[in-house]
Amino acid sequence: MSEFTPGPGANVNGVDVGVSSTSAILRRVAMRRPGALLTADHERWHYAKPIDADPLQGQYDRFAELVEASGAEIVWFPETDDDLADSVFTYDPSFVVPGGAVVLRAGKPLRAGEADLHAAFYEAEGIPILGRIEAPGTFEGGDSFWLDDTTLAVGRGFRTNQAGIDQMAAIVEPLGIALEVYDLPYHLGPEACLHLMSVVSALDADLALVHLPLMPTALYQRMIEMGYTLLEAPAEEFDASLGLNLNVLATGPRKVIAVEGFPATLQLMRSAGCEVSTFLADELCIPCEGGPTCLTRPLLRGSG
Repeated sequence: MSEFTPGPGANVNGVDVGVSSTSAILRRVAMRRPGALLTADHERWHYAKPIDADPLQGQYDRFAELVEASGAEIVWFPETDDDLADSVFTYDPSFVVPGGAVVLRAGKPLRAGEADLHAAFYEAEGIPILGRIEAPGTFEGGDSFWLDDTTLAVGRGFRTNQAGIDQMAAIVEPLGIALEVYDLPYHLGPEACLHLMSVVSALDADLALVHLPLMPTALYQRMIEMGYTLLEAPAEEFDASLGLNLNVLATGPRKVIAVEGFPATLQLMRSAGCEVSTFLADELCIPCEGGPTCLTRPLLRGSG
């Protein structure tokens, strides 16, 4: 497994773009400020509690500070007047591969408008759009992570269906990228958010944080076969955090940003040699079903 290093194809239209790792050094990342989330109807959007705007905004600002402190350049989405409360979670509506982006199609109907938002962003930034997932296909970014620099693990479930997987495979195949598909369990049902990255978070090219009770058996076996060390996060902290103890953002190999308040999970990563930065997220992340990874759309990863 090799870390992505920007090469001749990384500078496109004068813009550095390319991702083929979930844990290589984060160089550039697209983010969007909370906007409509601050006034969202929590029942409509399937959030666990009403929104408390002031602490939520403060927690987001702290997260952005940690991303900048990692050395990553934040490229901000333009602020527009819309009701896309979930659009702060920029990981899901598109996916970046070497040389460009794929615009996805959400499995959550309320997120449908975010695809056009991402397409407009890439066009404005001069980043090529290599393809787009079309109906009846659905594919959300949180259902895919890099097993190695030419292999994407993909979760098939309520948010990503086979039609979307087939389209994604056809888009990335010319780049030499293969998809490996793993079925996700029913768990809490179609209204809840269970992505593949809800149960696996890559911390390095050979290290991942996992929630074994919901991890597909075949993926567990595959990662062990590939030489990964899998850190089993405590089930009680997974339940208490609504799964967000497991959602950590790798800003580089064994350098991560995680949610505060789950000490056993944090110690597990630190004992494995990870440098862990934390932020309070009891308003921003836990009630809204989106963690540090979800708040980012990596545009460029790797050394250079």
